[in-house]
Amino acid sequence: MLCPDGRLLRNPTEAALGRCIGLVGPIDADRLFDVAVVGAGPAGLAASVYGASEGLSVLTLDCRSFGGQAGASARIENFLGFPTGISGMALMGRAFSQAQKFGVEMAIPDEVARLENGEDGVLCLSLANGEHIRARSIVVATGARYRRLPLAGLEDFEGSSIHYWASPLEGKLTSGHNIALVGGGNSAGQAAVFLAGHAAHVTLLTRRKLEATMSHYLVQRLAGLANVEVVTGVEVTALEGTGGALDAISWRAFGSTGENRREVRHLFLFIGADPNTDWLANADIALDDRGFIRTGPDAAADRLPLETSRRGVFAIGDVRSGSVKRVAAAAGDGAQVVSALHAYLAPPL
Repeated sequence: MLCPDGRLLRNPTEAALGRCIGLVGPIDADRLFDVAVVGAGPAGLAASVYGASEGLSVLTLDCRSFGGQAGASARIENFLGFPTGISGMALMGRAFSQAQKFGVEMAIPDEVARLENGEDGVLCLSLANGEHIRARSIVVATGARYRRLPLAGLEDFEGSSIHYWASPLEGKLTSGHNIALVGGGNSAGQAAVFLAGHAAHVTLLTRRKLEATMSHYLVQRLAGLANVEVVTGVEVTALEGTGGALDAISWRAFGSTGENRREVRHLFLFIGADPNTDWLANADIALDDRGFIRTGPDAAADRLPLETSRRGVFAIGDVRSGSVKRVAAAAGDGAQVVSALHAYLAPPL
């Protein structure tokens, strides 16, 4: 990459590329922001919009782009106010523009490396490029990464034929079709029961016997559904289809070389999610047993709603323990956290 200033970058990172072309500028290390929002998905952008609209100075960072997982959705049809649906990028693009209208300073792409203590109770974010940000409060909105199968071509079907949740929208999509679902936990069992009321046939693929990972009542309910077939001790090995439309999947039993093939139109993956909290490893913030951030009384006594175990640091959206993994819920967290920020930042009486 040859930059306008004459510098030559070889295999630059996205952050370095953004600075090379002028997308991201240097951050004033002496400026003290009221709020630094880490993550520009629906939760982070909502916090940015509502915070800035109420007079807070806000800096929003993201290591890749605005929109988060919602921005990658081909179409969102269950978000309030859009009866005919809207693409994820269109929805998040409007939120991004709205945040800028209210004066939010954006640093995208810029990666936060760690959270530190500054002087006089100020919080400090250290960036991967060596820069530092000073803020009176931090909002963590880094989301979660839904676990994905290590299969060739998986991304070609995401958003159209491969799903990570089962809402009424997905129920309508599967009506009359053969589908498959991977996972053996309660969420997988609940999804299979729900989807069985819409799909012609549901194939539930698990690594272990259901009794080892799923509640008894769900095992019994699945056993009583004529259009649900449970296949245990297997793993998915291949996907078939064109133009984003899935035609069939293949699987094989562990320790076997033989494969089974089945024609399905939709594949649901309920194999867990991993929170984006690696950069908080040494930040002294309480996490639950799955690595999601605890907030409020669940984090420590006398904490504000959505505040973590560390004073002045808040967590919203998918990264928060116990959160509902939906775009609307994430945006709701972003709106709600501003009230807690005002309470934290208000001068003592």
